[in-house]
Amino acid sequence: MSGKVKLHYFNGRGRMETIRWLLAGAGVEFEEYFFETREELIKLQQSGVLLFQQVPLVEIDGMKMVQTRAILNYIAAKHNLYGKDLKERVLIDMYVEATMDLNDLIMRHPMQPPEGREKNLALIVDKATNRYFPAYEKVLKDHGQDYLVGNQFSRADVQVLETILMMEEMKPDILAKFPLLQGFKARISNIPTIKKFLQPGSQRKSKIEEKMVPQVMKIFYG
Repeated sequence: MSGKVKLHYFNGRGRMETIRWLLAGAGVEFEEYFFETREELIKLQQSGVLLFQQVPLVEIDGMKMVQTRAILNYIAAKHNLYGKDLKERVLIDMYVEATMDLNDLIMRHPMQPPEGREKNLALIVDKATNRYFPAYEKVLKDHGQDYLVGNQFSRADVQVLETILMMEEMKPDILAKFPLLQGFKARISNIPTIKKFLQPGSQRKSKIEEKMVPQVMKIFYG
């Protein structure tokens, strides 16, 4: 082991937030190093530690790891959050890939021009309520267990909960027609490691407000 896990990103959600969620769900403590200016990001890029010149960057087990999905896969496998066999793993992959598609839409929403934001929100809500959440509701009904895959807590539970809570920030009654997802949300939120992460003062980040967008765009795009 090489000490505490270290995360390098800006002080906001972005692509690092799901990594924070998964580490927290696994009960892993981590330190965060934030870059606040474009110059600090360029310095990190020029240091040679970013294989593809992109963040997130996670230092873990002596490795400097990049690419969000690779990082998440490693954490899940290391901490027994990736199913008990190949069939469970592919189900987990299916569910998390879908929720990451929805996450991408949510993440990009604050960057939309003001005149297109209402239409974009309607699109996100439509996809959540007519494509993704009905599928997870059906999975819970057909599976008949407390968790999405198998009979144990997995990264799928963590990532779907993260997405549910982000959607509730956009539309508080988003789960009104999904009673099984309501129960799922309550159960997973009460898992001790997740419950701790949901408390005020944790390393969970707040949603990006409109006033923060110019600063974030300046860091990444100059």
